[in-house]
Amino acid sequence: MHIFICDFLLDIVQNSYEAGSTEVFLTLEEDDTLLVCTVEDNGKGMDEDLKARVLDPFVTDGVKHKKRKVGLGLPFLVQACSACEGSFSLHSELGQGTKVTCSFPLNHVDTPPFGDLPSTLLALMSHPLADELVVKRTLATVKGEGGYELSKRELTDILGQLTSSGTLNLLKEFLVSQEEDLKPLYVPHSPLLA
Repeated sequence: MHIFICDFLLDIVQNSYEAGSTEVFLTLEEDDTLLVCTVEDNGKGMDEDLKARVLDPFVTDGVKHKKRKVGLGLPFLVQACSACEGSFSLHSELGQGTKVTCSFPLNHVDTPPFGDLPSTLLALMSHPLADELVVKRTLATVKGEGGYELSKRELTDILGQLTSSGTLNLLKEFLVSQEEDLKPLYVPHSPLLA
C-alpha cells in the first residue's frame, strides 16, 4: 500500500525503468503551499487504449507481475491526488515515452506525508534497470530558495557502480546532506480542515 508520496515516486520511476527507458527525469518542485512531482521518460510509451487501462485498478497486463490480477500504482496515485484536491496528468505517446505529473497541496489534511526522499532516491539510483536518472529538486519558500540536481551517470563516473555497501552508504550520506541543506527553508503547514 502507498502511504507516502515517495512510495508513489518509487512506483512510477520503476514503471519507467520497466518500460525500457534509458533516461528518466524526476522533478520535485516545492513552494510554501504546493509540491509538484513530474516523472518523464523515453520508454516505449502507451497508446490511448493502454493509457485508459493503466488508470483502471482492476486491469493488469499479466506480463510485469504474472500472478497479479490488479494494477494499483497509478490508480492509487490518482486517488491520493483527488483526496487532497491536488492534480494528476498522464501524457504518453507510443514509442516516445511517458510523462506523469501530480501535485499535492501541502496544507490539506489528506495530503500524504512526503516520506524518506534520500532512501527513495538511493533505491532508484541503484535499481538494476536504471540507466540514467536525473533528479531535480527545488524548494522556494518565504525563507528563500534552494535545491539540487543529481545524475546517475555523473554519480557513477565519480563513485563507480552503485552496488557495493560502501558506495551506497556514501551516496546515502550525500543524499541526506542535500535534504538537510534545504531544512532551513521549510515552512510549517497547518492542515486546512475542509
